[in-house]
Amino acid sequence: MSQTYDVAVIGAGIVGAAVAFRLAERGLRVGVLDAAPAPATEATAKSAAGVRVQFSEPVNVRMSAYGIEEYRNFEEVVGAAAGYQPIGYLFLVPEEEAAAYREALRVQWEVGVRAEALTLEHAREIVPFDPTGLAFATWGPDDGIVDPHRITLGYLDAARRKGAVLHMETEVLQAGRTGGAWRLETSRGVFEAGAVVNAAGAWAGEVARRAGLELPVVPYRRMVYLTGPIPEARGLPLTVDVATGFYLRGEHERLLFGRSNPDEPPGFREGMDWSWLEPTLEAGLGRFPWLERAGLDQRASWWGYYAITPDHNAILGRMPGVEGWYNAAGFSGHGVQHAAATGRAIAEEIADGRAHSIDIEPLRYERFLEGRALREQRIV
Repeated sequence: MSQTYDVAVIGAGIVGAAVAFRLAERGLRVGVLDAAPAPATEATAKSAAGVRVQFSEPVNVRMSAYGIEEYRNFEEVVGAAAGYQPIGYLFLVPEEEAAAYREALRVQWEVGVRAEALTLEHAREIVPFDPTGLAFATWGPDDGIVDPHRITLGYLDAARRKGAVLHMETEVLQAGRTGGAWRLETSRGVFEAGAVVNAAGAWAGEVARRAGLELPVVPYRRMVYLTGPIPEARGLPLTVDVATGFYLRGEHERLLFGRSNPDEPPGFREGMDWSWLEPTLEAGLGRFPWLERAGLDQRASWWGYYAITPDHNAILGRMPGVEGWYNAAGFSGHGVQHAAATGRAIAEEIADGRAHSIDIEPLRYERFLEGRALREQRIV
C-alpha cells in the first residue's frame, strides 16, 4: 500500500527539515524521506557551522540575515536552542580585491545588515596575522556559528508535532508524475504526493535524475582539519584569508581550519585526503605563522560534501515546466546559513503559489537557461 502526503520532502538535513517545518506549519500533510539511518548525518553534521551576512549578492545577504535572526530566536520559533554564537567573521582582504570588497560592503549596508571595514591594525587585535599584501579587513559582528545538528532536530521535532512524518532509511529509487500526483518508489515502499521538494543535498542531482529531470548539482569533497589544544584558539572568530581561501576559527581550545581544493574532481569520493593537508597548511602558515605551534588531531578531523552548482549558488523554487517539483538544493556550502530562509520561501512557493517573504528570483533554475548566473564573490 502506498502512503500519501500533500508534500514529500526528500532529505532530512537542515534544509529539508526547515522546509518540512514551514510546510507542516501551513497545515499540509508532510512526509520527509531520507536514505540515511538518522537525520542530519551528512553535510549538515559535517559543516563548519558558520553563518554570515558578508556576501556580495543581495539575495545571499538577505537569506543569511533571515537565517541569523531565526537562529537567534530559535527557541521562540521551534522550542529549542540553535547554539547561535556571534563570534564574528573576519575577511582579510588583499590589495587586488579591495575595490570588490568595498562594493560588497556597500551592498550589505543597502540591505541593512551590520558589516564594517577594519584597519589592519584593528583586525590584528582580534586575530594575529601577517599583514603582507593586505589592504584592510571586513568584519560582521552578527556573523558567527550555530549548531546545525541541533537546529535540524529542532525543526523536525516541531514539524512532527504539527503532523509531519519522518521516514528514514527510505531511498528514492524512481519517481514519476501520474494522475496529478508524484509517485515515489522507494526502498521502503511507494509514496504519493501532490508536490515533491528535492532537498537531498549532494545527492540532489541524482534524485532529480531518478525522476527523469536534470538538475546541475554535483558533489565535491571538502576537508576540515582540527588541531590539538592551542592558547590562540579560544574565542577566535571565523577568519578567512581571501588571497588563499584558507579559513580558521576557534573550537573551544582547538582550531578548526580548511581550504577548498580547486583541483578536486567532482564525485562521491570518500575519506580524508591527507595529501591536501600540506598545501592547506602552507597557505595558512604564510598568513598565520603561529599555527606552527598547533598539533593536528587526525582522529577529530573530518570530510564531507559540498553540493555545488555551476555558479556556486543555490537553486530554489519550482522546476520550470514540471508540475509539482520544487528545488531546495545546490547551496555550495551555504546550506546551514540559508536553510531558515529556504524553509519559509519553499513553503510559500507551494502553499501560496509564489515565494513572497524572500525574493528568490535570482536563485531560480531559470537563470541557467537564460544566461544570468549569479556572480557571488564571497565564496569560501
